[in-house]
Amino acid sequence: MALSGVLLVGCGQGPDASSAPGAAPSSGTTLPASVTKALPTAYERLASGADSLDPAQGYPRSIGGGATTWKTKPVDDWTSGFFPGEMWLARELTGDQAWTARAQRWTAPIASQVHRTDTHDLGFMVDDSFGEQVSATGAGADDVVTAARSLATRYSPKVHAIKSWDTDGEDDKRGTWRFPVIIDTTMNLALLDRAAALPGGDPAWKDIATQHALTASRTNMRPDGSVAHVAVFDPDTGAFVKRDTWQGAAPDSTWSRGQGWAIHGFAAQARAAGNADLRAAAVKAADWWLAHTGPGARVPAWDFSKPTEERDTSAAAVAASGLLDLADQVGAADGARYRQAAGETLDELATKDVAPAGPALLAHATGGKPQDSEIDVGLVYGDYYFLEAARRWTDPARSSSTARRSTRRIRFWRLVIRRRWLRR
Repeated sequence: MALSGVLLVGCGQGPDASSAPGAAPSSGTTLPASVTKALPTAYERLASGADSLDPAQGYPRSIGGGATTWKTKPVDDWTSGFFPGEMWLARELTGDQAWTARAQRWTAPIASQVHRTDTHDLGFMVDDSFGEQVSATGAGADDVVTAARSLATRYSPKVHAIKSWDTDGEDDKRGTWRFPVIIDTTMNLALLDRAAALPGGDPAWKDIATQHALTASRTNMRPDGSVAHVAVFDPDTGAFVKRDTWQGAAPDSTWSRGQGWAIHGFAAQARAAGNADLRAAAVKAADWWLAHTGPGARVPAWDFSKPTEERDTSAAAVAASGLLDLADQVGAADGARYRQAAGETLDELATKDVAPAGPALLAHATGGKPQDSEIDVGLVYGDYYFLEAARRWTDPARSSSTARRSTRRIRFWRLVIRRRWLRR
């Protein structure tokens, strides 16, 4: 199967002849040449998996070194939305309509999850699948609205946040967390923002998303801009109790993917809400990231306190995508810094971390080191955010569903005006 590896004009450009793998990326609209070179491999592997696997048998999640097939999870796993989400991204990046049927086939079963009120992960599951489908085709809006309504039930007006996990009865330290808020939840807020603007949606959901992000920015985030995985609250009073961790090395360490979630999540909500405090939080998280990574070493260890241990390419991909969104929002010199760092990150991933074989694009990700789970593997969400960053490279505002709808309206009316003028 021949798959296009060159982005369409308007979504991206072909390779820059002056750029080479390992070189500083261009500050213009051209993707680093190494990324452009890697994209056809991403599309080929994604298409192969989409066509050969059956969603009824599970959704790809991880693949260890030496394995040749994805380890899958049922549709109710928090990662189920990423595989169809990649297909929607590939459709937009390539302009190839063959991706539509693939994405629809893998998106449809996720409708079984939209009524769940026992998880904060509906954004990962539904917005990255049905949300992208709504943007691409207009279909599936009811599923997005239903999922947002379900997610909103987990919001506490006392805490001003969504409860991330139901940990009652756990036989480890999580059993003492009566109302945990993990930094990952900032990534699920986009579902509320999107649904609030859809028919049947509630505008109050956007305020819930903003309030949650503001709470996390004051509690999960430390004064220096680093981020703790977990903030624990008293649900009766709403009082902040302590910072803790589950996936980081220690309560006072910085889990690298959590720092990436913060950059990405705070930037996205700052854009959606037009909120200066959240933009400042995203800037703090980004500046901390840039201070603890550098050219040629933009992919961090799984926890910044463990620099000699396994790296996490998924953390880097998340951060790169968030940095591009933030760069577009702040502009000027700071925006140029964030864009440069994002380009260096993508170039490093494409140059050093593309798996030599197998169904995943990126190798060397770390899912849960403290749980001895998914260490030095390919992760479906690492690939998803790599493609999302490629899409954002030339048009970061398209990370906003509202911006995408506005862009389509503008193009529609330009076309109408042009046709009317031609008929004169």
